[in-house]
Amino acid sequence: MNISYYVYYGFITVLETLLRLFPFPAKTGYQNVGNPNVDSPVMLTCNFHLTILRLKKATKGLNYHLLVANSKGINVWCAATGGHLNNHSVISVIKTSGIEDKVNHRTIILPQLAAPGVEAKVIQKKTGWKVLWGPVDAKSIPDFLEQNYEKTTEMKQVEFRFIQRVEMAIMWTFLIAIVLMPIWGPLFKIEALFLLAQITLTSLLAFVSFPIYERLYRREKEKKKTFLSLGNLLVLLINLAYSSIGIILYVLVYKRDTSWILLRWCIVSFLMVFLMNLEIKGSTPTYKSDSHADKLYDVKIDLEKCKGMGICIDVCPRNCYEMDELKKKITMPRREFCVQCGACIVQCPFDALYFQNRKGDIIKPETVRKFKLNLMGKRN
Repeated sequence: MNISYYVYYGFITVLETLLRLFPFPAKTGYQNVGNPNVDSPVMLTCNFHLTILRLKKATKGLNYHLLVANSKGINVWCAATGGHLNNHSVISVIKTSGIEDKVNHRTIILPQLAAPGVEAKVIQKKTGWKVLWGPVDAKSIPDFLEQNYEKTTEMKQVEFRFIQRVEMAIMWTFLIAIVLMPIWGPLFKIEALFLLAQITLTSLLAFVSFPIYERLYRREKEKKKTFLSLGNLLVLLINLAYSSIGIILYVLVYKRDTSWILLRWCIVSFLMVFLMNLEIKGSTPTYKSDSHADKLYDVKIDLEKCKGMGICIDVCPRNCYEMDELKKKITMPRREFCVQCGACIVQCPFDALYFQNRKGDIIKPETVRKFKLNLMGKRN
């Protein structure tokens, strides 16, 4: 890869990270990566442009057939959970890409995070192609292929790593800035630059330090608390403390009517931090947004229906499941890590898994398969 490629890759990464909330569709259909032959693996991904770019970068030097399915320009996990990357997307690209004439096998590797929206048994029934679930991270694909399609625990599990936290901080900075700057800039000019710096600093500190107060969230999650919980209020106070740094620096450097400056900065800072805190969990891959109704549901196991196939172990992105080898039944010893994505429920061929809240309300497997989550976390 030459310098121009890295410049292009860096530019696209920054641009599409800033605009992460918006779709960036790429062309769907067939692509050959490297020099694949009839025995080369077939992999599928979504048509979110940055995902394709990162996939190819992570698999440089490999030879495989790539199918890009229509996800309406949304990343794999969000598209699958929201119903945009679905059975039809996968079946359509398999049947129209001409892939069946390019290989002598019928095995296709899908991203594991597509499991909430794509049913492996339906794909096999409709196309004759067997679905294998690949790793959650494209960087693990070379090892996955080298290990004969076997995944380690690390390959199955999503994490909220440092670089991901920085990316989310950048996205939030841009989102808040485009709302505030058109108003704040013309009115206060130089002060607006300090405010922009404060937004950036607060966002970075809030997300980079996420592991510090993650334990508060986990404790509240186990108790099935809503947004107005002790954990969220403490984190709100922490982030307000971060935002005060910008206020202090401005007052020290650019002295004017201090009382008025403090008043308006405190108002803006509180609104900024409150907005960020409202959705900070929803901006992570390890927690569900407080606005999502599924947050109040647990995954339950019907042991009479469970046959111990272990598909849920393969598709769970938080490593919640284990196999009881003696009883040949599934157990859920790490239930507190569950993000209620529904992948296990969708993929279980025996309907042994379902959602249930503390009131006893149940969301059946057929409902989880048919009705997907919208942006507000409602199934429609």
